[in-house]
Amino acid sequence: MDLLKIEEVAKRTGLTKRAIRYYEDFGLISAPERTQGGIRLYSESDIEKINKILLVKEVLGFSLAELQQYLEFQTIIEQQKSEYRTTEDREARKLKLIEMLSVLQKEKTMIDTKLLRMEQFKEALLGYEKRVLTAIDQLKE
Repeated sequence: MDLLKIEEVAKRTGLTKRAIRYYEDFGLISAPERTQGGIRLYSESDIEKINKILLVKEVLGFSLAELQQYLEFQTIIEQQKSEYRTTEDREARKLKLIEMLSVLQKEKTMIDTKLLRMEQFKEALLGYEKRVLTAIDQLKE
């Protein structure tokens, strides 16, 4: 498995080296392997995780704290899926599905909250736009 230095990860993700280290400090990504000299070495899966974080951040407009919560939810869901697949007991499987549903509903609530805030912001912009257009029309007269 080829491991990459932080400079290469920065090129491939579009982040600065400082941002990558900050994501690590903030807990968004795991601490990478290091050489004996302390140089960070990243795997392809690390890069995939960073790119997924960037996509969620861009599409949903999540803050770093919201990203951290979202990633925690994703980890819980993956754990529940794994446990669901490894048990044959119907009651245990049902409980895992109920737990997954609860986490999915929390994620949905986070997204709904973000969408509501975006809609409120959009409404405010539309109000400003309407006032500007009215002012322009008044100046034409």
